[in-house]
Amino acid sequence: MVSSHIKVSAALRLYRGFLLLATPFILMRLWWRGRREPEYRRRIGERFGFIALRGTRPVIWFHAVSAGEVIAAAPLIRRIAAQFPDDQVLVTTMTPTGAEQVDALLDDVVVHRYAPYDMTFAVKRYWRRVQPRILLLMETELWPNLILQAALESVPTCLINARLSARSMRGYRRFAIISKPMLALLEHISCQYPAHAERFQSLGVDPRRLSVAGNLKFDRGLPEDLDQKRSDIIAGCRLQGQQVWLAASTHHGEEGQVLQCLGQLRLRFPRLQLIIAPRHPHRAEALVALTELAGFTVGCLSTMLKSSEKTPVDVVIVDQMGLLLPLYDIADVAFVGGSLIPFGGQNPIEPALVRTPVVSGPHCFNFTEVAEKLVDVGAMYQVNSPATLTETVAMLLDDATLRERSGAAGYAEAMANRGASERVAKRLIELIGEATQ
Repeated sequence: MVSSHIKVSAALRLYRGFLLLATPFILMRLWWRGRREPEYRRRIGERFGFIALRGTRPVIWFHAVSAGEVIAAAPLIRRIAAQFPDDQVLVTTMTPTGAEQVDALLDDVVVHRYAPYDMTFAVKRYWRRVQPRILLLMETELWPNLILQAALESVPTCLINARLSARSMRGYRRFAIISKPMLALLEHISCQYPAHAERFQSLGVDPRRLSVAGNLKFDRGLPEDLDQKRSDIIAGCRLQGQQVWLAASTHHGEEGQVLQCLGQLRLRFPRLQLIIAPRHPHRAEALVALTELAGFTVGCLSTMLKSSEKTPVDVVIVDQMGLLLPLYDIADVAFVGGSLIPFGGQNPIEPALVRTPVVSGPHCFNFTEVAEKLVDVGAMYQVNSPATLTETVAMLLDDATLRERSGAAGYAEAMANRGASERVAKRLIELIGEATQ
């Protein structure tokens, strides 16, 4: 176990001072974001350490920032909860969408709370109330004060499903005065791919504390109500007999390009239906205005599902969470966003799980290895402009055999990469057992 005899460096003191000075601005941002997403204004006290848990059972603490990380970790969390039935499993998130996924996928086996901001007073107060015997962080959730507090309490901290892009590695290297001692406090880092482990090692992480288990996102199961949700969306959006193009997890700056492509595609596929599912559903109102400005009729999914109106629209805007899998299942072709802009891409595994061919932009550095695998087997097509996006989507819409072959290749690749949850679980069971001795 990492030694708890730790000195607080001058750099960390500076980091703490900066966060303390930033507290009023963090509160203002929280309030401002709450104007559009009211959930951000609820349970604010938890973010500053004012929480309570059920009973006095030992706590296993998982932290996942948002919805995607919760979905990926859900099979692993269930496995650990079943292995340690006498423990209380706490799952923390930073976003309300993450909280919604905890409620939907894990409500019967875990307790959810919002995680503390990484301010010294908030972390210490939170810790006194939780007192976990292990802290498990998902993917990139590295917070210096939280990790330091765990080390001071001699509680092992693990980073699971860890990923480290070349860009992120350069960022950590620039701030090595904080990142190097923080990484040294981690008991174990379970990486998605060998390249990620190599980057962590280049930052000074002891290779004995590194392993490669694969990507937890491949282990996602299909929900039991998938077919029902699919049928409801087809009926509510009047999609019977139409070809469907889904633009999923899009970001600001991408929807305009997608709508430009739709104008060109409609010349060849006049009945083509576009569904836009933005990464942040609160942007739906702005996207309705953008779509109308582009000259298309538009409706919001939540309204269409409730309405008896039978007139179809050109574009459906998805204004609610939790529907990506049935939407991918409906789509003939899916564009995965965050990739036409230099955001790094969103998860392309989900469409592969339901055999839907994938198109993305060139910026997929958050999913480099996954994108390469899917491109290599012909399940994913990368484009670099609205013109090539139009051409590629048209090619797939025009060839049912190609769509079927691409979808089957993606599904086969997804199935071949399953098993990370069990591999990580075995290592965590060992560590949790050691933590109780």
